[in-house]
Amino acid sequence: MQQLKWAVSRRRKPWPKQLANPPWEPPPRHLSPGTIAATFINQSTFLLQVDGLNLLTDPVYSERVGPWNLGGPRRVRPPGVPLEALPPIHCVLLSHNHYDHLDLPTLKRLSRLWAPLIITGLRNSALLSRHGLQRVIELDWWQTHWVSPSLQVTYVPAQHFSCRSLHDRDRALWGGFLAEASRRRIYFAGDTGYAAHFKEIGRRFGPIDLALIPIGAYEPRWFMHKAHMNPDEAVRAHLDVRARLSLAMHFGTFRITDEGIDDPIHALDLARRAHGVAPEQFRVPEFGQTILVPASG
Repeated sequence: MQQLKWAVSRRRKPWPKQLANPPWEPPPRHLSPGTIAATFINQSTFLLQVDGLNLLTDPVYSERVGPWNLGGPRRVRPPGVPLEALPPIHCVLLSHNHYDHLDLPTLKRLSRLWAPLIITGLRNSALLSRHGLQRVIELDWWQTHWVSPSLQVTYVPAQHFSCRSLHDRDRALWGGFLAEASRRRIYFAGDTGYAAHFKEIGRRFGPIDLALIPIGAYEPRWFMHKAHMNPDEAVRAHLDVRARLSLAMHFGTFRITDEGIDDPIHALDLARRAHGVAPEQFRVPEFGQTILVPASG
């Protein structure tokens, strides 16, 4: 009923049909020990490079995100890094099964190129295996998998839901990830509303060197607040997880909800000021931009 109410009453701000990305240097091929490189590609897709490994979060390269890639929102800008320009991908962190996060055509392309390990939540592997994706590890919340002798990944809670159709709601688990390598900690929040799990993640893992936190898809609040944070809540999450640096994500790619394309960025600026967080502590990356997080000390 709430979905119907939103469909009838929604007031969507206009978005541009197509935008270009500014030019950036390609992702680095070599990093100094302990340095993290995070390249923002689009939506919730980051290339993370640490300890000689290349990871992708929720990789989405399709033009549309919906069933069979025919319906659903259409992207308004290209990915910040072409898939063919990526370095070899060793691991994919897949937060949940929504179409703008679990993009089967992209996962199949990655599999053909590099056959990366996919780590995801419980009961997501059945969908993946039906499409020929067999290198899958499922985790419950707080479970850990060692990707390599130096990289461990823990699946952590989020306040969200899962579905791929009208008939499979909450049958597969959703969550985020905490990756630890070379004594560096990276938190990828996935999709989530604001809730107590952020403080628990901060208690268990903080301080966190780099957090990837969603800031978009939040209007109208009466409908979206349980599943998606607004920018003020994103800043609170940044503080709760005790992040040294946060990067914004989940904005400016697909028009999923009612806010304007730049509204999350403007609202984040106000939220940082309200909570005393400096712009360099919670940054909005450009599409295709690589941000380096050097080893401290």
